[in-house]
Amino acid sequence: MKLHYLIVVLFLCPITLFSQELELELIASGFSSPLELKHAGDDRLFVVERGGQIKILNPDGTVNSTPFLNISSIITSGGERGLLGLAFHPDYTNNGHFYVYYTNLSGNTQISRFTVSSDPNVANPASELQMLSFNQPFTNHNGGHLAFGPDGMLYIASGDGGSGGDPQNNSQNLTNLLGKLLRLDVDVPAPYIPADNPFVNNSAAMDEIWAYGLRNPWKFSFDPQTDDLWIADVGQNAWEEINREPASTAGLNYGWRCYEGNAPYNTTGCPPQSELTFPIAVYANTGFSGRCSITGGYVYRGTEYPAIQGLYFFADLCSDEIGTVNSTGTLTFHGTLGAADITSFGVDADENLYVVAFGGGSIYKLKDNTTMSIDDHKMKNIILYPNPASDFIVLEFGNNVVSEVSIININGKYLGTFENANNNSLQLDVSDLSSGVYFVKLTNSEGLSSFKKLLVK
Repeated sequence: MKLHYLIVVLFLCPITLFSQELELELIASGFSSPLELKHAGDDRLFVVERGGQIKILNPDGTVNSTPFLNISSIITSGGERGLLGLAFHPDYTNNGHFYVYYTNLSGNTQISRFTVSSDPNVANPASELQMLSFNQPFTNHNGGHLAFGPDGMLYIASGDGGSGGDPQNNSQNLTNLLGKLLRLDVDVPAPYIPADNPFVNNSAAMDEIWAYGLRNPWKFSFDPQTDDLWIADVGQNAWEEINREPASTAGLNYGWRCYEGNAPYNTTGCPPQSELTFPIAVYANTGFSGRCSITGGYVYRGTEYPAIQGLYFFADLCSDEIGTVNSTGTLTFHGTLGAADITSFGVDADENLYVVAFGGGSIYKLKDNTTMSIDDHKMKNIILYPNPASDFIVLEFGNNVVSEVSIININGKYLGTFENANNNSLQLDVSDLSSGVYFVKLTNSEGLSSFKKLLVK
């Protein structure tokens, strides 16, 4: 951090600055086995039910009596099969196209496009365009998530085909689409292959593959600020894992079945470790009575709760706990917040974060009630601007005699303490701080302190 007119004293000792209190606000309930929540760029939320219906949840908490889409007659539903994924085209407002991932009546995977009707709250079920399908050798590990990336391409998560331990070694086999992250360009003719997919024109691999070595990626998402791709991959019996990579990185091998998390699983015929991509974070699978199945979520980028900015949220289906991973890979569990059997997360058009749960067929909004845990004497008339900041901040002290200013990160670590020689204002360069939430501690001549939140973007 560059400083103007200041003497820098660095402190390395962390302090506990605040307690983070997350809670879930029930928005709606009564859905049948909800698995997904998406928005179409407006204030409606679209709830995907495993049995084959998509329902509209309105901002006032009401649910439209007529489903947005009902394709239950063409779906095999139950367990890990059913209507599993939904993604709206980036230009949905103009073309009305959206995409679904479902298990067809033969028990295999189908990716299809549908189109909205003249009524914006009802899709045309006869508009199906089948785009991609592939066989499922077992009834579990279907994957099933869909999302458009920052490049406008449609990404598709597929599981390793099921059973246990990937007995067919599908995830490491580039001649099938199982255990992969696939990537399609929906705006070009069939077979919708982007020219820059990593295995295009490779006779030993399928053109649709973007990444491989996944077991059962039960939800992935893109950070809208950094474009990083986050993938939660359900483990076998020992480790649940979270992967993070730049969205532009093609052809990665995430390691399954060679490794489960960071631990060797079945390394027969596997490439060297240097050719694999390992998780940013893992946690132990302790069985059905504990933590046993990760549900991936999103990096929070809403503006309502700055203290959780930049945290990746996930849950465990068995323990009902909600957890976070920060940008350095530190994983924290925040306990159970009242939702049972969390199957998915979602965001609205303003990047507010929602939780989807089988328990009660419920949709919750995540809220943060972070409170300071030390005395704040609240000196009056102190101004900090701009906030959010990216290059510098200005502090104007009013009639307060501020002798010392400290910058503290969200973990309570002092990044710098700066003496103030009776200046009425102070300018600090914050351009080398990472994006996130910080606290500015101001200490007056009597030794009393006050705090202001600072958001660096």
